[in-house]
Amino acid sequence: MTSVVERWNIHPGHQWLRGVRPDQTVRLDEETGVWHVYGYQEVFEVLTSPKTFSSKTAHLFSVQVDDVYSQGDMSQLDPPEQTRYRKLVSHGFTPRVIAELESRIGKITEDLLDEATGKGQIDLVADLAYPLPVIVISELLGIPASDREFFKNIAFAVIEGTTGAALISGGDDAQAQADAAVERVKALVDYMREQVLDRRRTPREDLISRLVAAEQDGTRLTDQEIINIANILLFTGHITTTMLLGNTLVCLDNDPEQFARVRADRSLVPGALEEGLRVLTPSAALTRRSATEVKLGGQVIPEEKVVMIWPGAANRDPAKFRDPDVYDVTRDPNPHLSFGHGVHFCIGAPLARAEGRIAMNILLDRYAELGTDPDNPPSFFPSPDMIGAKSLPLRVR
Repeated sequence: MTSVVERWNIHPGHQWLRGVRPDQTVRLDEETGVWHVYGYQEVFEVLTSPKTFSSKTAHLFSVQVDDVYSQGDMSQLDPPEQTRYRKLVSHGFTPRVIAELESRIGKITEDLLDEATGKGQIDLVADLAYPLPVIVISELLGIPASDREFFKNIAFAVIEGTTGAALISGGDDAQAQADAAVERVKALVDYMREQVLDRRRTPREDLISRLVAAEQDGTRLTDQEIINIANILLFTGHITTTMLLGNTLVCLDNDPEQFARVRADRSLVPGALEEGLRVLTPSAALTRRSATEVKLGGQVIPEEKVVMIWPGAANRDPAKFRDPDVYDVTRDPNPHLSFGHGVHFCIGAPLARAEGRIAMNILLDRYAELGTDPDNPPSFFPSPDMIGAKSLPLRVR
């Protein structure tokens, strides 16, 4: 059977998606000076060793971005500073909060599909996979779901126009890319600033209000920290779920036998989603910094070097996964690294999983037939750092 990667020619440059293993699990790119990490054990070690592999990487980039945009950015912080922010935000994603959201997630899904009914075809991304998590995270933060198109345009533009690889390795247009990304984000920053100021005047029962009121060790978050935290939650809180749903559907569509099994046995839905995350990892690459000289995968990485880890490649490492290039909804265990690991494990992972599970079950309940259209194929984000469907037209009945 043709793999889903070959069928849609997903990321032609990523040979590890096509069963070609890197010669070395850790490799230095002589041209850029970046160390690339592909092996599962090595990626796992980087993710679980924050003292050795720091998240504070911005000063090593070939471009400059105003520090104001990094205040409160947990992805660029190490413990204990990162732990402080994480504790403040985690209250919005407890098991109790997620459980209470389940009925609301189901209602939003039904409403969105009602709006798309009657066309004979839906675009899974535009009609469901994008707006569902945006509405959910917007409601958690306390901002109007009616603004979701505004957020979509900014988020998609940032993903398509800026890649971590380009910013790290440099090039004639790297700074221009960074400057353009900042310009796109400014509108979102200005919007969120108004939301934060409004909560200071009139607190509500939402996450922004809780961040405004939060106090730890006698200190409170600044407006800019809250703005950046809210924007990061909004951005990451919907992109992962959007790609999770889309990637799982294209995997299932490519294997009708497994799709039929999932339709007949809904206990397989969570496994289908986890395997979608493994086979087509949304956040395919992450960056770290070597805080000290370290030996990894038989290579010695000097101090103060950019280390780019590839969870997407690690998730297909035959040393860890049996038949790693095969999409298998019954794979158990499935210790993929798509949500990260350790101190930076995705704080919104339980919410993304709940949204994916609920939406997938409703799709299967509603449509007896659900498949891609050869005359209108899916498109995928071109950024090498991300793997996900940008559009996914599906024929439904």
